Amino acid sequence: MAYSEKVMDHFANPRNVGEMEDPSGVGEVGNSRCGDIMRMYIKVDGDTITDVKFKTFGCGAAIATSSMATELIKGKKIEDALKLTNKAVMEALDGLPPVKVHCSVLAEQAIKAAVSDYYKRQGIDPTPFVGEVPACEECACDAH
Repeated sequence: MAYSEKVMDHFANPRNVGEMEDPSGVGEVGNSRCGDIMRMYIKVDGDTITDVKFKTFGCGAAIATSSMATELIKGKKIEDALKLTNKAVMEALDGLPPVKVHCSVLAEQAIKAAVSDYYKRQGIDPTPFVGEVPACEECACDAH
């Protein structure tokens, strides 16, 4: 299974890794049976994601997709962050092996889960903006 240089770089040198004190929203997705669990933290000022951190338990592709996803949404408006797709994450990493596509899906869902939590903390129903976000133990990958 061959990984691109970008995947290897984001795995070996992940950006925005860690926990965040006093986040505006936290999202966790994944499934221990799949082996990949992602937790995404966002800080929102106005309608802009000013900071984002992640903690991922999983394979190198899961770490790389988490890292790249955080880079792609940092400094973006919430509505633009919600438009980020798993395909865009894969393209930014110069591709993923087919068996690792589910990692990019988890990264997309982690962002949506964090934004959903942010809206809930604001007393706003997130569903019209974010849609349905799977619970942490619902497997997000098509491989199972």
